[in-house]
Amino acid sequence: MAPWLPTKEKCGVAVWNFPRTKEHHLPLQIGEMVHILQASEGWYCGYSLRNRAARGIFPASLIRLKGAVVEQRGAEESVVPAEMPTVQEITTTLREWGTIWKQLYVAGQTERYGQVKRMMQELMEQRSQLLSGTLPKDQLLRLRKEVTGKMDYGNKILALDLVVRDEDENILDPDRTSVISLFQAHRRAAQTLTQRIQEETSPQQKAPGHGIHGAASPSHNLYLCVRNFVCHIGEEAQLFMALYDPGEQRIISENYVIRWASTGVPQDIELLNNLKVVFTDLGSTDLKRERLFLVCQIIRVGRMDLRDSHSRKLSTGLRRPFGISVMDITDITKGTCDSDEDKQHFIPVHLVAADGDFLHNMIRKAVEGKDINHKGQGLWVSLKMLWGDLSQVRKDHPHLVDRSTAVARKLGYPEVIMPGKHGRDKPGGDVRNDIYLTLVQGEFDKGNKKTQKNVEVTVCVCDEAGNVVQNVIHAGAGDSPTSHYRSVVYYQQRHQRWMETLKIAVPIEDVHRTHLRFTFRHRSSSDSKDRSERIFSMAFVRLMRPDGTTLRDGEHDLVLYKGDSKKLEDASAYLSLPSERNLSESKLLSGSSFRVSGATSSPLTVSARDSFQISTLICSTKLTQNVNLLGLLKWRSKPSLLCGNLQKLMNVDGGEVIKFLQDTLDALFSIMMEHSETDVYDTLVFDALVFIVRLVADRKFQHFNTVLEAYIRQHFSATLAYKKLLSVLTQYVEQAGRGEPCDPLPRTFKALEYIFKFIVRSRHLFAQLYEGKEVAEFQRSLQRFFLALNQLMQSPLEGPTLLSQ
Repeated sequence: MAPWLPTKEKCGVAVWNFPRTKEHHLPLQIGEMVHILQASEGWYCGYSLRNRAARGIFPASLIRLKGAVVEQRGAEESVVPAEMPTVQEITTTLREWGTIWKQLYVAGQTERYGQVKRMMQELMEQRSQLLSGTLPKDQLLRLRKEVTGKMDYGNKILALDLVVRDEDENILDPDRTSVISLFQAHRRAAQTLTQRIQEETSPQQKAPGHGIHGAASPSHNLYLCVRNFVCHIGEEAQLFMALYDPGEQRIISENYVIRWASTGVPQDIELLNNLKVVFTDLGSTDLKRERLFLVCQIIRVGRMDLRDSHSRKLSTGLRRPFGISVMDITDITKGTCDSDEDKQHFIPVHLVAADGDFLHNMIRKAVEGKDINHKGQGLWVSLKMLWGDLSQVRKDHPHLVDRSTAVARKLGYPEVIMPGKHGRDKPGGDVRNDIYLTLVQGEFDKGNKKTQKNVEVTVCVCDEAGNVVQNVIHAGAGDSPTSHYRSVVYYQQRHQRWMETLKIAVPIEDVHRTHLRFTFRHRSSSDSKDRSERIFSMAFVRLMRPDGTTLRDGEHDLVLYKGDSKKLEDASAYLSLPSERNLSESKLLSGSSFRVSGATSSPLTVSARDSFQISTLICSTKLTQNVNLLGLLKWRSKPSLLCGNLQKLMNVDGGEVIKFLQDTLDALFSIMMEHSETDVYDTLVFDALVFIVRLVADRKFQHFNTVLEAYIRQHFSATLAYKKLLSVLTQYVEQAGRGEPCDPLPRTFKALEYIFKFIVRSRHLFAQLYEGKEVAEFQRSLQRFFLALNQLMQSPLEGPTLLSQ
């Protein structure tokens, strides 16, 4: 027999069970790690890492070799697998859980057994991903975070030891970590786990796998596939599908638009069996809504009355209400019932019965209603909840969500705002410039007509000269942009209630010179009469206010003008006139019409008997509705207001500040640099900086930590900032040490990490620029700060001092 020789390969894993049949055999089970000492003719000699005392021989063919680091400790060899620590930890955890998992099966604890099995399968899958070495750095970090969270959660529910980690998810070494740091890490880990267990066990997290994904993901998505639409219309139809909250009685998402041909198939035949949309940006608050519905508004495009026989004399192309469909999807979004992309749901159609049936009112009644006689007319749809942001969803479910799948966003910002990946100029903010416009309602006098008007509103976006801006109006996801949008026509109604929402997407640089124009026309069922009808009224509203802020969110009661139809479309005739009514004006309008005050030469008159309301919502990362924030960003134009604007920044909504994160930080540091000779603004700028850092720590904006880090590394350039920041910081600490009230100090301590990152970066830049000058001065100021800190901690005073301690 060949001699036993030492091997270069030191570590391996058993890929097959090896029972002990002879005295020198080492019994092995699948997955067992072995330390190889010697080799001879297809056999290895060594021991299992489970039991180092028992040595023996085993076949080389059953062992898969692994890279390892060998540490010599005297005569002894110690082997550590050359894998990343997280992979090693998963391996150890899986072995430990594997034993308990079998015990759970024997004990008959089927629910916990199934839960552990699912977690182990997920860990194995994620371990493979980590070992593949193909993940980009950001995904690798995210995966490590998810994996460690899962292991800690599993250890907690299986009553195993709590593992404490650093910010990079590595296990803390107790020999190299202070007791206080260990305690704080323990407390943080315990809080995170408790919160996660509450999320896992709350009723809406009971769906299989829901909690695991849902807890880790700030974003939820609803995938919808329209399988078929069966309805006897006989004309073209438009289907507007959206999410609806019956509690708030409003639609909460963009529409998904399907254009259906009169032949009973989609107009774009390529979309047959491919009518798919993802409703994105749904947060945990959306999932907690008491009820959530999928609604579909069906609008036919053709004659005024379906009962009229086809003839050339009839006007066509009118958008007329046909019916609605509603489906309660609360169980699907909350996860209390399985969502499956292959399961089909039937949603019956409620048909319009009377001329006064406004679609929005029908939806309100239908969500409370009982079963209806639908005669087999309706929609067949499939629904599935998907977790993660859109890029994650595309990666996890490529068979459902591909580039052709429409994306319908939530009206408003998502619960957790994600930073956009868009280069040097904007490190922060999900890039958007969406203006949502809702045609709410209107009231129109019949004038010289015998019956009430059939009013159609046409919306367009115009520049200062009155030219129509092309292709900026979106009726919904899945539809091409247009230059004009025409509303639904309700037959002979004095009071109209449209509730139609569309998206205006104007380039940011053009917003200040654009306005929305609404023109009103009576539509006749007779083609010849319809052609002769002219615009009878007009309203407009600018997208930007004179102070540079955008149109405020909410309802706007617009002034309706009447006059010559050409003049109504002449921007020079109306742009100088008021566009919105105020309350006092509404009360004054009692006559039928009057000339606009201060514009006696104007050919337009105000139509007092008619009224028109719209609602707007702006989701923009470069436009603000906040005059205080705008004042700070453009501080050079009015330096006299700078103190006030710095103080008012603390009252600005966090979402607005985060949208302008880099711009706001640039403004603060340019104020500091341009007033380097004086300390007038130092405290105000310091407090504003603390306010921003604490905002980033908020759960809603937690993903902006990386943006702030990138700003400090790549964009921050204030070389003198470190002197001023250290000066204010030391001043605050000294103040508290003397027992004087210092309200900003507790807030400052919470932001200390980033304050020091700014100080260090600023000093580095200064040293590079001036070749290391003023080192002694910098050291003295640092020493002064730490002495003040020591003094504060030693102080026996109570009150403000004790609070700061």
